[in-house]
Amino acid sequence: MDLRKIERVYTGYARVYNRVFGTIFQRSRQAAIHDLNVKPGEHVLEVGVGTGLCLPFYPRHCSITGIDLSDGMLEKARDLVRTHQLSHVKLMRMDAGDMKFPDGSFDTVVAAYVITAVPDYRKVMSEMIRVCRPGGRIVLLNHFTHDTKLIAAFEKAISPLCKHIGFRTDLSVADVLDGWPIVMQRHEKVNPLQMWHVVECINVKPPLPDPSNR
Repeated sequence: MDLRKIERVYTGYARVYNRVFGTIFQRSRQAAIHDLNVKPGEHVLEVGVGTGLCLPFYPRHCSITGIDLSDGMLEKARDLVRTHQLSHVKLMRMDAGDMKFPDGSFDTVVAAYVITAVPDYRKVMSEMIRVCRPGGRIVLLNHFTHDTKLIAAFEKAISPLCKHIGFRTDLSVADVLDGWPIVMQRHEKVNPLQMWHVVECINVKPPLPDPSNR
């Protein structure tokens, strides 16, 4: 699935997304954001912010930047920001696989229900790690393949069909994390069906060079 098709699919979802997916995923969103324990003054990036359903759960003592490719989704997110008076939130249209932020711009980078809905999850992971400061956090809230082999085989079988509606079901946590300079700190399943995972990692890439030493 290419970027243009994804943008069309999710712009089409924008009108009904909150009604369809709001209640189903809300407990998972709330638990994931609450457990981050974001400190005052932290800069947080939410990748694939969508209609902004996570935004009210962040504390107001931090700075939130939300990006999304879909104008339709961002329009709904802007409505939510105005309704909840979230003055600490900034929204931008941007491709998660080609972010325009400098290296190390954020203390925490969050991707909720994103990593299985992009054409190239490795490009997105690379960009998330790049824009996260060394020692910062990379947080994924997502469906990943089940531990039970039979269920995982079913998820793999239906993945080609699911791609037509905007996501895939055949990625495991190991697939997504393998090969990156990150260390998993927390891995929890956050809904009664054990289908959605919170994966929190520390970015262990080398520190950025000090400009004063140049």
